Amino acid sequence: MITTVSAPVSFSWPLWKKLAFRFLFVFFILRMALWTWLAWVPGLDYLLGFYQAGSDWAVHTANQYLFHVRNQLVPLNGSGDTSYGWAELWLHLSLAAIGCLIWSVLDARRPHYRQAAYWLRTFMRYYLATVALSYGILKLFALQMPFPNLSQLATPLGDFLPMRLSWLFIGYSTPYQVFSGATEVLAGLLLLYRRTVTLGLLLAAAVFTHVFVLNVCYDIPVKLFSAHLMVFSFGLLSEDAQRLWRFLVLNQPAPANHLYEIHFPRFWMRRARVAVKVLIVFMTVIWPLYENATYAQERNKSVASPIPFGLYDVQLFVRNGDTIQPQMSDTLVWKDVVFDRDGAGSVNSTDTLFRQRYHRGYFAYQPDSVAKTIAFTRMSVTGERTPIGTFRYELPTAQTVRLWARLRQDSLYVELTRSRRHFQLTERPFHWLSEYNR
Repeated sequence: MITTVSAPVSFSWPLWKKLAFRFLFVFFILRMALWTWLAWVPGLDYLLGFYQAGSDWAVHTANQYLFHVRNQLVPLNGSGDTSYGWAELWLHLSLAAIGCLIWSVLDARRPHYRQAAYWLRTFMRYYLATVALSYGILKLFALQMPFPNLSQLATPLGDFLPMRLSWLFIGYSTPYQVFSGATEVLAGLLLLYRRTVTLGLLLAAAVFTHVFVLNVCYDIPVKLFSAHLMVFSFGLLSEDAQRLWRFLVLNQPAPANHLYEIHFPRFWMRRARVAVKVLIVFMTVIWPLYENATYAQERNKSVASPIPFGLYDVQLFVRNGDTIQPQMSDTLVWKDVVFDRDGAGSVNSTDTLFRQRYHRGYFAYQPDSVAKTIAFTRMSVTGERTPIGTFRYELPTAQTVRLWARLRQDSLYVELTRSRRHFQLTERPFHWLSEYNR
């Protein structure tokens, strides 16, 4: 029998605690969905497809007849706050209530759930550790929030949504992003070791509370996910409340924490525990460090392009032989163009051929120096690329670019000149001594 190091066997939980545990056990297990993290195991991804299909059916059916969040649910797309995400939350709360009721009827006489509570705590702390490490390692290499590119620098501040403003605020300062990532990594590492779980939970609660507040205050669409991480952290900390109160507030000795200790009687169980721990450390620490370091090296490489990177002013815009001034109200006219180092760019135009964001049209470009052409494509939110058009280009001087193409049914000629516009933000000034506010 596997036993936990805790209260005596005769100890019995009060009714309210048993009811709360049954509800929270079902709800937390559904929210974590740890089985979906095993999709990398050969064959399991096929079985998980059935689970995902059943889950989608349950969410849509429950929304149609019970929740009515929206008539048409928008699926999760990198955001946990879509209508699908909210319908899924209500479904999980409903299933937890139903599961608690059935569990209470079938298992009313059980005095406690100490072993089940141990496994739930263990799953939750490893879940928190995995999330903290994944996001933290990403920030260690400054990959989650990149430094503002030229298209963003050329966009008026008032055109940005709050979320993008927060992304730029963090991405502007690499040291700040690395520092915030280091705190998440430290919290994750502390959660992996039983003796430092309490310290890890204190740090994780602070980190995830900050993330949740940032998401709420800047309308970042990961509020539900960050709220759950915060609740998980404080939920686990609540079992340490008496110890922390005695030690931190009353300045009295506190007993040791045995909540995360368990005795495995058989040799193979103890070895399996070590093997699983090594696998978790490899999957959550070693492999992500290697993967993100490799990606960071690749990302820092510039796309080879015969067209010098930078911001260009439109000097001449001719459509079907008619010269159109940038000041005119024509919605298809270009005012300036950005060619960035990562193969992406934007045009100051409301032309819907381009992906419109913050009053600029975004595109990806691929030059062909042999054919003297440059292909523009439109990238959707899902990463799909749609051809916009292929331009012939000419570089009469190092500061000038000429483009010819047919867009829609129109012939287009654009003459660009390297802009002299200067962005002070790119200088990253730092002063220990500041005589005036800037």
